[in-house]
Amino acid sequence: MKKFKLFAVAVLLFVGATSFVNAQSKIAHIDTQALVEAMPEMKAAQSQLDKLKTTYDTEIKAMAKELDTKIKQYEGEAESKTDEENAKRVQEVQGMQNNIGAYRNQALQDLDKKQVDIFKPILEKARTAIQKVARAQGFQYVLDSTTGAGLLLAEGTDLLPAVKKELGL
Repeated sequence: MKKFKLFAVAVLLFVGATSFVNAQSKIAHIDTQALVEAMPEMKAAQSQLDKLKTTYDTEIKAMAKELDTKIKQYEGEAESKTDEENAKRVQEVQGMQNNIGAYRNQALQDLDKKQVDIFKPILEKARTAIQKVARAQGFQYVLDSTTGAGLLLAEGTDLLPAVKKELGL
């Protein structure tokens, strides 16, 4: 009876160790940031965002220049104007400053929305390719090994080369 218990414990330990080894072999990792940056769609998307940002920057600089010109003009004419006219001019300048601030905030919101809209299909394409390669190679879990993603050690299977091949990169 003692030998049977010892045999049963040995079998359980062997089965447990075998399943532990199998579980470890079904985990892979990939640097998703490197993958996405290597995709040609990403370069085009970034270029499109840079163009839009430049447009907004140009418009904001033009508005700021107009404001500066008006401030200098009003400061030069302040002594020859009445207090009432100067007060109206101060309100006008404050209104222009508020408009520039509102436009800047709207531009930032637009850029954020555009970034999400542009990058979403690219990220979805990368995710689909990662899933396809991982399933084809029998992995149950794929961890993101991008710096700062929380993965501290990545010595297992790296799917980046296989996913790049899948995407034709």
